[in-house]
Amino acid sequence: MDTAVIVAGAGPAGLMLAGELRLAGVPVIVLDRLAGPTGESRGLGFNARTMEVFDQRGILPRFGNVEISTLGHFGGIPVDFSLLDGAHYGVKNIAQSRVEKILAEWATELGADIRRGWEVTDLTDEGEYVRVSATGPTAPAELRAQYLIGCDGGRSTVRGVAGFGFPGTAATRELYLADIRGGDIAPRPIGETVPGGMVMSAPLGDGVDRIIVSERGAPPRRRTEPPSYAEVADAWQRLTGQDISRAAPVWVSSFGDAARQADTYRRGRVLLAGDAAHIHLPAGGQGLNVSVQDAVNLGWKLASVVEGRAPDSLLDTYHEERHPVGSRLLANTQAQGMLFLTGAETRPLREVTAELIAHDEVARHLIGMVSGLDIRYGTHDGGHPLLGMRLPPWELVVDDRKTTTAELLHPARGIVLELDGGAAGAREAAAPWTDRVDVVTATPHDYGTTGPIGLDALVIRPDGHVAWVAPGPFPLTETLDRWFGPPRGPEGRQTK
Repeated sequence: MDTAVIVAGAGPAGLMLAGELRLAGVPVIVLDRLAGPTGESRGLGFNARTMEVFDQRGILPRFGNVEISTLGHFGGIPVDFSLLDGAHYGVKNIAQSRVEKILAEWATELGADIRRGWEVTDLTDEGEYVRVSATGPTAPAELRAQYLIGCDGGRSTVRGVAGFGFPGTAATRELYLADIRGGDIAPRPIGETVPGGMVMSAPLGDGVDRIIVSERGAPPRRRTEPPSYAEVADAWQRLTGQDISRAAPVWVSSFGDAARQADTYRRGRVLLAGDAAHIHLPAGGQGLNVSVQDAVNLGWKLASVVEGRAPDSLLDTYHEERHPVGSRLLANTQAQGMLFLTGAETRPLREVTAELIAHDEVARHLIGMVSGLDIRYGTHDGGHPLLGMRLPPWELVVDDRKTTTAELLHPARGIVLELDGGAAGAREAAAPWTDRVDVVTATPHDYGTTGPIGLDALVIRPDGHVAWVAPGPFPLTETLDRWFGPPRGPEGRQTK
């Protein structure tokens, strides 16, 4: 066996997954077909939930002083994200290339083996392991690993060769994207519907503007090369009347509005994450965020199975939890496309939607959807509102030192959190799991309006989601067994 896990693709999903696996001590090789980072970035920031994810792994300070915007949109209709406690539309002006650079540095520091210029060409699930063929800078190679994770984008080779279904709808339009210098363009940061299409523009600094152009009636093309800048400038002039042909393009690209999702996120020893599992219109900049969050959900589960601490069936919960998130992502981006990119025939729909968004309850619902802050795993009818949700960012005092829930999650281990004395017997009950779960006694310091009022203890998964609360109807040991595998026996071995 060459390694425990091979990850195909060094984008945000693949790099985040590599770091998560290395936090648990799992050997991982990342193969990426590009010889090096391109520096090109469709994404220009990340949302509130991804900011929390980076914070819980101690990565957030690497981005420096981030600029947060609370003003966003849904399908081009303005929405104030500050309506939802802790929400913001995004961390601004952080290119995806910088996110990838920081994640690559973090994963490499943890011991991930990132091999650039290597492209996965074939694979075979042999039952006990996966055989992976790849071409690269030297002779073709064949590697073996316990698991292969496809994070290789919307045209995923892993997804195709492994036989995953990818149902959905084909693209109906092509949108141009370009970063240009010297265009003298007025800002249209959430886009503007104009006769014939939609245009968006936003300053990126250093005299560079990001523009997006969607011209109605322009058929989608399956390109092997990016469009020319002349195509972009001509479309911009047709829609706005402004001639930007003399501006200098930094880079040019195009994308479509196809919406597809893998029928399952797991086939035996092969799994998918990020754009390999779902493609969609990049409305609201959700792609990078959902991809990173896929990786954080999968990483600790895969590590537990590889290390023999949890049964293989734990990996099935990755599909169970993340497939609905991907499905909802496709639904909301398709809805936004209908609002944003269609013509006069949908004007009544836009007007009614704008009226609805003016109601705070509707706005909060959409904000929770786009930000990912309303994701709740499992069904908890009648249970505590925190069950299945991600733990809010509380300040705590542990051993006379002020800390945060995010800091407690830096090692990516499970946590039994006792509050103000804790639940009777929680520490003793958790003792057989302390090789993979930390038991922490804390006093709430400052937890605002979402704090642990009436709670004695919680179980927090390594991805930050709450799996158990006390008082509650389920025994602590049942929860620990489900998410962290069988307990250790008296001699330190796990029981079967």
